[in-house]
This record gives sequence, C-alpha cells and structure tokens, in this order.
Amino acid sequence: MSSHRLSKKRRYIVWGVTGVAVVAGAGIAAQTSMAATTWPAQKTFTGRAFDTCTAPSLAAMKAWNTGYYGAAAVYVGGKNRGCNQPNLTASWVKSVSSIGWKLIPIYVGAQPPCQTSSNPEKLTASTAASLGTSDATDAVAKASALGMKAGSPIYLDMEPYDITNKSCNTAVLTYVRAFDKQLRAKTYRAGYYGFSSSSAKAIATASDKTDLPGNLWYALWDQKDTTTTDWPWGATQFTGHSRGHQYMVNSKETRGGYTITVDRDTWDAPVAITG
Repeated sequence: MSSHRLSKKRRYIVWGVTGVAVVAGAGIAAQTSMAATTWPAQKTFTGRAFDTCTAPSLAAMKAWNTGYYGAAAVYVGGKNRGCNQPNLTASWVKSVSSIGWKLIPIYVGAQPPCQTSSNPEKLTASTAASLGTSDATDAVAKASALGMKAGSPIYLDMEPYDITNKSCNTAVLTYVRAFDKQLRAKTYRAGYYGFSSSSAKAIATASDKTDLPGNLWYALWDQKDTTTTDWPWGATQFTGHSRGHQYMVNSKETRGGYTITVDRDTWDAPVAITG
C-alpha cells in the first residue's frame, strides 16, 4: 500500500524485490473452519473506500463524509505497522461509525523471510506457525479494544515477496494459515491484503486452500474502480462479497477543507461490526 503498511523506507526496499450497501450474512461459504450457526452475521460494504497511513482526525472524517467514500481502512496493530495512530481509539471508532463510516481493520503482521527489507518482525520456517497464532491473538485483542466486535474481519497485510522461492512461500502460507485459524477460533473473519503479482497471487493460486483467508484485497494499481473486470484469477474465486481492490495510490485529495493523501479502493467485502 503505497507507503502505508510499512514505513516509506522499508516499502521502497520491498518494492525492489519484486452504490453503498450493507449486507448481513453474505459470504459465509467462503470461510473455512466456520460453524455458521455460532457466527454473528457479517456486515459487508459495497462502494468506494480509502486507506491512509494514520487514521484521520474525527474532524477530518466528518468533513470527508460527503458520500464519495463510504469506508476507511485503519491499521489496528502489528509490529510492522508503519505509522503512529494517535486518533485511532475506541471513542474514534464509535464516533465515525455513528456518522455512517464503515471500517476495514488491517493488521501488519510478520513479513516473509525472503524480503530484503529490514522489518521489526519477520517470520521464518521454524517460527511461522507460532508467530501466526500469536499475531492473530494480538490482532483480535487490538481490534476488540477498539470496539470491533466478534464477527468482524481482520485483513492481514503481506507485502510483496518472491513467491517462486518455494521455501519462502511455504513459510508464508504456514504463517497465514496459523493466523487465520486463530482468528476463526476467536470468531473473527479472515481477510488478506496482498499484491496481485506476488503475495495475493500466492493465496489465490494455492492448490491447498485449507485455512486460507475467505476475503482477498488485491493491490493492482491500474486505476480501474472495479473488483470484477480486472480480477486476475478464476471468476468463481472469492465471490459473495469477498473482494477488495486497491486501484490507485498516493492520491492527494481535499474534502471539506481537509487534505489527506490516500490510496483508493473499490470494496465489496466484509467490514468491522461496531456499535
């Protein structure tokens, strides 16, 4: 995500390596390891969303509440989160939700061992499973503390890496499976952000789908506001309100007197359950 998920310096190094609707209950079939009878009905949003490094102030969110965007992604935690979040509190979540914003929780977890960038947390083949479990536990705790309730999705951020590196890719998938399994054990839905050329591709093309995420947010910066016409994989994958598309980055926009640099997203996937 432009410079949002990792610090600008780390992201540049990583790159070198490689209608609004709220719907209850959609997409349950896309999740594995779920007993539908025990799960809160999910909420999905269909429309435009944005993400930015630091959650904007409440005043900015009120000013931006013009109807152009209906959802905002927020970085709830992770050792590799690139920005401080002075505004992101339970009170902020309650306030922005009350005026109609839908929220997309992102967790910047451990990054692949074959990335050349220096990250505070990197997984290895030997730590992938345990890190996935512990990071998911932390992600749920962080989201819950912000007022994002059980049944909400948490989107795991995985930056670009060389997916042709078999050992690296296997370690990443082990981490993702452990992360997702723990999310579901705690009644949170599994989502994933990655690049269509690498990290998202690894998920979409994996032959073994066990415990992989049911919701895929793909970065493909083609400036096409869609989750269908440029969808890179099989048409039957991630259907039923399970796709997000980051289609433009570093868009400097002014609304209501507040200027924010955002990444633009087309959204048709779960959002946090709040309030």
